[in-house]
Amino acid sequence: MPTDNTILELKDVQIAYGQIQAVKGIDFHVSTGELVCLIGANGAGKTTTLNAISGTLPIKSGEIRFAGQDISKLPAHLRLRQGLALVPEGRGIFTRLTVEENLRMGAYTRDDKEAIEQDLERVYSMLPRVKERLAQVAGTLSGGEQQMVAIGRALLSRPKLLLLDEPSMGLAPLVVEKIFEVIQTVVKEGMSILLVEQNANLALEFASRGYVMDGGRITLAGSGSELLNDPAVRSAYLGEA
Repeated sequence: MPTDNTILELKDVQIAYGQIQAVKGIDFHVSTGELVCLIGANGAGKTTTLNAISGTLPIKSGEIRFAGQDISKLPAHLRLRQGLALVPEGRGIFTRLTVEENLRMGAYTRDDKEAIEQDLERVYSMLPRVKERLAQVAGTLSGGEQQMVAIGRALLSRPKLLLLDEPSMGLAPLVVEKIFEVIQTVVKEGMSILLVEQNANLALEFASRGYVMDGGRITLAGSGSELLNDPAVRSAYLGEA
């Protein structure tokens, strides 16, 4: 149940594409400093939900509350200013800009120049491969490097809540390991994360709690370990008979 420590809460949120109801009245929450994952099959409504939370997709009805305020009708850029950042599926980097230019775009809502430089150094320390490629055009990077840039750019906005959509998709195991190291680091520092991840086993291993989406609804909820050991989840999402 939501508490005074809740940073994000969805109440009976419904989302539609025209006449197609993609999300059918979901309720869930994320607490401060918590890593929560959404798992489910393709088409379950996970990405749609993240896009609605970030403000890039309108909701049909219901309420989205962030840091105690109703942001259901707030434009995406104002949600970012309030501390809500999305790393979209497919990364969404600026392919014609350099790596450094991409990172600095993450701080475009900020004017604290000295702190921005400190945050850049922090990103470099967490993602040294990114630092090695600052002058490189971002579109020429590997998929894993682009994902690192996308995460670094989001961190430059100093988010209170980071929305991550399929950060491991199509990436080599060593790159995935590095990305989840960064995720663990920022959560330990107090950042909240809502993670959509096709690799349910990996997501539940790291998550405090998880929600299972199916057909636009939340069908199961529990701690990461509870869901990881749930026979129905293991059968449907972890490839076990």
